[in-house]
Amino acid sequence: MEFKKCDRCGCFFISEDNVCCNCKPKDRADTIKLHNFIEENGSAYSIEEISASTGITIKNLSRFGEIQNINGITEKREFKFNTNIEL
Repeated sequence: MEFKKCDRCGCFFISEDNVCCNCKPKDRADTIKLHNFIEENGSAYSIEEISASTGITIKNLSRFGEIQNINGITEKREFKFNTNIEL
């Protein structure tokens, strides 16, 4: 176990995760929102458009994109955000 700073809220905690136990459910809810948005709308949207549509901050969307695979939704899936609005 490591002493870490939460990627979401900035508090310090000890764990192997990148977010604290208070933020873990929020991350889960945001990843589900993101998954649903992409399933319904496709991925031809900029990170700003996804943020405005889902309410997920750009900071967290960027962090999710860096994770490569988001576990625990229904499947492993890579999220790559379009920064130029075209795919």
